[in-house]
Amino acid sequence: MVKFYESSFSYDYPFPAVSLAYFLRYPNPYAKHVLSTDVIDRHFDSDNQRLHTTRLHLKRSKLPPTVLKLLPKGILGSNSDSGQSYILEKSVVDVKEGWMTTETRNLEWTGILSVVEKQSYKRPTQENGLDCDGTSNEAQNGTTDVKTSTTFVSRFGQGGPRTARRKAEVTHASSESAVEVPDDVQPKKGFLSSWSTSSLQRTIEAIGMRRTREALLKSKDGMNVVLGRLRSGGLVEVLEGMRKDREAMYGPEGPWKRTWKQGKGIEDDK
Repeated sequence: MVKFYESSFSYDYPFPAVSLAYFLRYPNPYAKHVLSTDVIDRHFDSDNQRLHTTRLHLKRSKLPPTVLKLLPKGILGSNSDSGQSYILEKSVVDVKEGWMTTETRNLEWTGILSVVEKQSYKRPTQENGLDCDGTSNEAQNGTTDVKTSTTFVSRFGQGGPRTARRKAEVTHASSESAVEVPDDVQPKKGFLSSWSTSSLQRTIEAIGMRRTREALLKSKDGMNVVLGRLRSGGLVEVLEGMRKDREAMYGPEGPWKRTWKQGKGIEDDK
């Protein structure tokens, strides 16, 4: 089963500011669940003047309780209690043409729900890209259009090629050595067996879509905070705001030293 969700909106800031704020958006007051961001690859293509970046975000995240109730106990193993998940992000920026494309996808629990979000950021232009006075539209209106397209795919209850082969082998063996079963003997059905696989998948995808709508609103609010700092005080204010947000989330020591102290059994100073 597959579900799609699309939305469009605009930032009241020019494209150069929006594309810069995108890479500086964590941490912010609306993204306290983001623990870290690491650049794992970045290169500039001199042939087409485009910047390619791959980043890995570590976020504090768990499957929604409504989804957990649908799953058999133990299906997630220890991952269900870790409270953290990785998000892979890829982006391409073309400052000259004025567009940026991004793609993010979850790396955890993909067998239950895979979420792929694609966004395109563009500065609005007329057919010739210029106004009648020769100035760019970007300089006139200072806006950036954003289109978001999210795909939800749940494969819960489906097996891979190995599972398919096993099912085929079992079916073949059963056909060769069939055993008669009395009509009055019926297998017991549990809670999950009363649901079809497609019903479970649709329910999981619907829950994921609802959470994505809420997350997009917070993401836009967080970007507007960074853009406001960039407009009022430039990069210096953005970095200072990031420092304050990090301290508000983890204290002056930061998240990793706090984790190290907890692992060593060291209590925080009073």
